[in-house]
Amino acid sequence: MNSKAEPAAKPAKTPAAKRVPHTFVILFGIVVVLGIATYFIPSGQYDTRVDDSGRDLVISGTYHAVDSAPANPFDLFTSILSGMTEGADIIFFLLIIGGALGVLNATGAIDRLLHGVLTKFAGKELWIIPILLGFFSLSGATFGMSEEAIPYLLIILPILLKIGFDRILIAALPLVGTAVGWAGSFTNPFNIGIAQQIAGVPIFSGMAVRIGLFVILYLAAVIYFMRYGAKILKDPSRSLIGIGPDDEAYGSSTSTDDPLTKRDVAVLWVFVATIVAVPIGIIAFDWFITEMSALFVVMALVVATIAKMNYNDVADSFTKGCQDLLVAALSVGLAYSGIILLEDAHVIDTIIYGLSTAVGQLSSNWAAVGMVGAQSAINYIVTSGSGQAALTMPIMAPLADLVGVSRQTAVLAYQFGDGISNGFTPTNGAMMAGLAIAGVSWFKWVRFLWPLMIIFYVLGGIYVFIVHVFIWTA
Repeated sequence: MNSKAEPAAKPAKTPAAKRVPHTFVILFGIVVVLGIATYFIPSGQYDTRVDDSGRDLVISGTYHAVDSAPANPFDLFTSILSGMTEGADIIFFLLIIGGALGVLNATGAIDRLLHGVLTKFAGKELWIIPILLGFFSLSGATFGMSEEAIPYLLIILPILLKIGFDRILIAALPLVGTAVGWAGSFTNPFNIGIAQQIAGVPIFSGMAVRIGLFVILYLAAVIYFMRYGAKILKDPSRSLIGIGPDDEAYGSSTSTDDPLTKRDVAVLWVFVATIVAVPIGIIAFDWFITEMSALFVVMALVVATIAKMNYNDVADSFTKGCQDLLVAALSVGLAYSGIILLEDAHVIDTIIYGLSTAVGQLSSNWAAVGMVGAQSAINYIVTSGSGQAALTMPIMAPLADLVGVSRQTAVLAYQFGDGISNGFTPTNGAMMAGLAIAGVSWFKWVRFLWPLMIIFYVLGGIYVFIVHVFIWTA
């Protein structure tokens, strides 16, 4: 017998683990597909004009063909840096948030808070779903929360994992919640505000109708997620991605049985003040990523001071927090890379022209529903709400006049089409970053979400049809 101990065998990867591609693999595959598409879609452009706000708006009726400029193989790789540059503000925003939360987690206050939270919700776990989904949905519908949901995901992930939910459901609350808010928005300045301004209708008018759409979409999501949540709380083996010991221990560096200290309470109040300051700053002071990033840096410094952390420990904790979000941050740049290829090949305007032409050939009743389909398709390529408004509303607004559709209905079709796929399309950098943070493959995400997406599209199409026929008649 050999007296030497045999080395421990490495755990074998399950067949499922081998089949799930890394986020980077999925995104680069999309870049390749979009690059190939530039060889088959004709190049064309609309003329543009600059409005009073400095936005480039397309001019309806000016589409014309331009010289073909398909992506060559080397462009697939140069587009990566271009995509990183395009998404640089979001990329560094995520890294700064990760670093700041790394400092916060190093204090142990969050871990000690978990015990109280878990005790509070014992037996009432499912009610967390409509509460959090309502928060994210209303934030999207009112002040346009999108990338800003990422810090919240980082906080709720360890708490909800310990309660018994899985990563895919936890990720859905902010990612689908904000998408529902954008689709049913009623005071969001980044989609409704811009679209109505371009369409020439009063800003934030038609609010009651839009709130109706919001409520319908929110209730559909609540029912879908609560049914799934109840299923996995009863039987964790029914989770689409599984729940293991690593999930239950996620984020724990100290015993959750330890009581909160006075210093912990002070640290947590600083964190709460930071989270509350984000929407206030956006609404009252027009804050965006630069100001929010600064706010989280200040939070990290104040928290470190209260916790009496050594300055080297602060730097190390910040660095570790950045490392935890590196894949998520770089996913944003890769998501932009494919769109860069389409822009450089001048094919995005061709896609918009083709879709708007198809809508123009429909009867009045079906044209309204056709606008929903067109705007939804465009959002899989142009995921920016304000960017899609600037590209499509100068075309869709006059087209609505020609086919007998109210401009208010055209805006409603735009907001639904623009918003609802934000939680689904892999070209949305913020969504892919959220999935990377939660450790969820996009393919698993699609498997989980596609039935709800069909429900959303059916409800949205019916709602726009009813509004066109009975409320906003042209």
